[in-house]
Amino acid sequence: MRKPTVPGFDYVVVGGTGDLTFRKLLPSLYYCHLNGLIDSESRIVASARSALSTESYRVRVSEALQRYLPEVDLDHAAVTSFLDRIAYVELDAAGETGWAGLVSLLADSTNSIRVFYLATSPDLFGPVCRNLHRVGLVTQDSRVVLEKPIGRDLESALAINHDVGAVFDERAIFRIDHYLGKEAVQNLLALRFANALFEPLWNSRFIDHVQITVAETVGLEGRSGYYERAGALRDMVQNHLLQVLCLVAMDPPARMSDEAVRDEKLKVLRALAPIEGKDVLTRTIRGQYAAGAIGGVAVPGYLEEPGVDAESRTETFVSLKAEVHNWRWGGMPFYLRTGKRLAVKTSEIVIQFRPVPHSIFPGAAGRDLQPNRLVVRVQPNEGIKLHMMTKEPGPGGMRFRETPLNLSYSDVFKQRTPDAYERLLLDVVRGNPTLFMRRDEVEAAWQWIEPILDGWARHDMVPRPYAAGTWGPSASVAMIERDLRSWHDDAEMHR
Repeated sequence: MRKPTVPGFDYVVVGGTGDLTFRKLLPSLYYCHLNGLIDSESRIVASARSALSTESYRVRVSEALQRYLPEVDLDHAAVTSFLDRIAYVELDAAGETGWAGLVSLLADSTNSIRVFYLATSPDLFGPVCRNLHRVGLVTQDSRVVLEKPIGRDLESALAINHDVGAVFDERAIFRIDHYLGKEAVQNLLALRFANALFEPLWNSRFIDHVQITVAETVGLEGRSGYYERAGALRDMVQNHLLQVLCLVAMDPPARMSDEAVRDEKLKVLRALAPIEGKDVLTRTIRGQYAAGAIGGVAVPGYLEEPGVDAESRTETFVSLKAEVHNWRWGGMPFYLRTGKRLAVKTSEIVIQFRPVPHSIFPGAAGRDLQPNRLVVRVQPNEGIKLHMMTKEPGPGGMRFRETPLNLSYSDVFKQRTPDAYERLLLDVVRGNPTLFMRRDEVEAAWQWIEPILDGWARHDMVPRPYAAGTWGPSASVAMIERDLRSWHDDAEMHR
């Protein structure tokens, strides 16, 4: 058993019967427990409105572990000792019922660090924090974790930040974006700043454009109530895609500290050129999936999903052309796209370099030259590919082929890639906010997103239909091809 890497803690999950808790949080904490990263006194306390005993809740946790984790990782002794860590408290997060039970449970703890993970609707962030303060559970070693999205517009984000900030100091507020915990996303920092090869070329002089794609094959998965209020722009672009864009585009921080890294990310957000007014008509595409097939299985359209208004205009797909107006990136586009019910599940960052300035190779050989591409695969099959031109073997002159230098994490490191939440959950305990969003980052992101939402409403931009199992509306292809560019070869994403 490894020596624990974090001090003892109490992890209180408000919203303990939700999908996120069973699918991500508890499995991630189980892996931390299995790997000996947390000490024997640390506890997990789940709370929700459901009338459950601790024993009945542990049964549900055990079932969730069996459902979401590979059988090979379910060590019987480890599962038993993990379940022993867990307690359940019935309480009304926004009301007054049940809080005395949580106070009593935590009063018996010898752990000084308390983490309150709010796996709830953003509307409850303020009320929960006020209740935590009211019953005296907030100590100097307490932290609070806020799940995305932080509000649904700038006004609500400001209100949430104000209400939570009235109870917790900014250093104790961890606004989580699990994409920042993914190994491939963190490797962007290593790729850029631990190698002398790329950073001198990391600018608009040598890079033609950047593509960021986050594609899902799933539909709503029973989340119509949330998704009808959010849509793809709020659900994915405002947080995940913009955070990845920041890591791609930011200048090197002076040092690897949380404030230095987040300062550079904030500069990128503030340098984003606004997309407002009629610009939304040419620089953004909205889509909504219709009936189609995923993996050969017929699936319904968005309007046929349970809980969706038959006349809903909620977008399930967004693509857009962003620009960062600074010296490094001036005049160079970033193309972003995300959607549900797309052809494959993948997240990729494509750095498309400019062509060679002059080809010395005559005829067909010279015409076959393709610009280099650096592809960072975030999921699945995490890895990095650098596409280069190489000569085909054999006599008869120069014949070129585009060949990738391929770094596959699974092939190189021969170990399970930890889920993003595993690192982030323990970073909260460590008090390390580097991979979390700061208050001003969230607000700057909303300041850029809001004009797009306003432009859609002002110009009555109805989402364009696309068949499930495709790559979104044809207008998305037309948008990038107007610039004489194209989306990264979709077939490549299967490899």
